[in-house]
Amino acid sequence: MKEKKIEKNDEFSEEIKEARKNLKDSIVETKHSIELNGETYKYVARAGRVVMKKEKDQKLLEPVSEIFFISYHLEGVKDHSKRPITFSFNGGPGSSSVWLHMGMIGPKRVIAERKEKPVPPPYELVDNEYSLLDITDLVFIDPVGTGYSRPAPGEKAEQFHTFEKDVESVGDFIRLYTSRFARWKSPKFLIGESYGTTRAAGLSGYLQDRHGMYLNGIMLISSILNFQTARFTTGNDLPYILFLPTYTATAYFHKKLPDMSLTLKKILQEVEDFALNEYANALMKGNALSFTEENAIAKKLHRYTGLSVKYIKDTNLRINIHRFTKELMRSDGMTVGRLDSRFTGYDRDSVGEHYEYDPSYAAIQGPYTATFNDYVREELKYETDLTYEILANLYETWKYDKQMNEFLDVGETLRSAMSKNAALKIFVANGRFDLATPYFATEYTFNHMFLNPNVRRNVTMKYYDAGHMMYLRVYSLHKLKKDLLKFYSIAIE
Repeated sequence: MKEKKIEKNDEFSEEIKEARKNLKDSIVETKHSIELNGETYKYVARAGRVVMKKEKDQKLLEPVSEIFFISYHLEGVKDHSKRPITFSFNGGPGSSSVWLHMGMIGPKRVIAERKEKPVPPPYELVDNEYSLLDITDLVFIDPVGTGYSRPAPGEKAEQFHTFEKDVESVGDFIRLYTSRFARWKSPKFLIGESYGTTRAAGLSGYLQDRHGMYLNGIMLISSILNFQTARFTTGNDLPYILFLPTYTATAYFHKKLPDMSLTLKKILQEVEDFALNEYANALMKGNALSFTEENAIAKKLHRYTGLSVKYIKDTNLRINIHRFTKELMRSDGMTVGRLDSRFTGYDRDSVGEHYEYDPSYAAIQGPYTATFNDYVREELKYETDLTYEILANLYETWKYDKQMNEFLDVGETLRSAMSKNAALKIFVANGRFDLATPYFATEYTFNHMFLNPNVRRNVTMKYYDAGHMMYLRVYSLHKLKKDLLKFYSIAIE
């Protein structure tokens, strides 16, 4: 007897089938205005979920997910070929788009710190005078499993949680949004933060090769493209070299360097040279390093980190990021932040090897969560009883199936996209107190992409005296806006 072929849809219960059948887009529109640089801008905000469907044999099939977005379009624009559109997302993996949205470029801004100290509740949301809405329309995307984005009934979130599937899911949403809102002729930009820069680099290839969508510019905020630069695994000495300048900047900020006479700029120039030469050579030697050489390197590391010579020698001259955040201010009973090492915190005791929590994330989680949940309902009028997943814990379960026994490196994808699209401009923002994606690691990555000199001219690298989310500091946010205004003008000239 011939066995009946079971279609996937047959596996679903009647309840799930009904839910899938009734799945529809749910988008709410509201109108607003904002004053930027003395001029009033009227705009339309859209908040909602779009049902994404599979495409097979040039036909749309079953729904696979609902992706939540919030967009802002300037009113009265007649020629969209002159009006840029920017697609924004954060990282994690597992982060919603709330950070760039309500910290940097959206029309509203969270007050999360004052005078480099976290603010107490209740939290304040204000008009963002540094928003990019005066120069570009904005679309904030929450990947599946973050924000209000969910797999369709009967589907599993895990199927979206690989590097490739995540890029496909976000890329297909961008293609659909561009078509529905007639923006194919608009200058198009991506802006991603942290793992969002990994996604953006992946999208540079996917959008170009799969959908024929060529971009004008990509903005990488706190970039990580080559994961070898940040994985403290046995046998990989690269992170110890590339994190060192940020250790120095952190120790300088907290006045823990033995010699505080130099400016931050001068001491960083010195430590960068040491890291690429003496220190790199010493780590390459491993156990072949002589006793005299080891002592000399340990003393210099003491000069550049403030950690004791004995402690440094006990680490085999290799200072792990998670140990550093605990060790630097151990004698003060304090820890320093990973996302932003300007922030400090307190653990139960001071004898542990790692901190109990990241004080810099603790400083921002409350303000962004509270203000977003109020804003989306009260001002954008989007109502749902779902939990808005600000930062879902996907880090440990995220799969890199195609990168088994190697490090994910999307620098090559970006290089290829830039070579094929000579107009593509790249902006890179680095925080000097960022211990999650250190600026020196980003420089290393771009220096090893081997871009043709004519293509390399399309890369703009900027630095800010703040952390991973450098926009938390208003001074840096002001500088960012000025730098991005210039970048957009270059990218669409």
